[in-house]
Amino acid sequence: MSMNQQQLEAFVQSGFAQAAFCGDLGIRPTACGPGWVETELAILPRHSQQNGFVHAGVQSTIADHTAGVAAATTVAEGFSVLSVEFKVNLLRPALCDILLCRAEVLKAGKHICVVEAEVFALKDGAKRLFSKATVTVAVMPIADTQPR
Repeated sequence: MSMNQQQLEAFVQSGFAQAAFCGDLGIRPTACGPGWVETELAILPRHSQQNGFVHAGVQSTIADHTAGVAAATTVAEGFSVLSVEFKVNLLRPALCDILLCRAEVLKAGKHICVVEAEVFALKDGAKRLFSKATVTVAVMPIADTQPR
């Protein structure tokens, strides 16, 4: 997909605006380029699990969606992506003010893309890696990615 920076930013913004669940959580894109996207999420009490740490589902969601949009920046016009598998390593309990995520495409293929996403916690100005995900997405015609 060949886009200038302004088109790319609009495309990435659209990829988040159309994902209602990501909007409900509060995830928003902050930077992007061909094959990579960065996002952030201001942590609220609703993002916590029973011990007060950021829920693994929140970390998984920010990693998965950021990775999917990063992959989408690499596919041909008329195609979209759908996650088919992801693995998340939770490296330490996340207790923070803001989650940051950076996803980078490792392999952009015609049928499958593999993306790595890292989730960092920002607390008191310090950035620390809290989880790492490997996300595999299928590249499909847009018509095949729409609900029926």
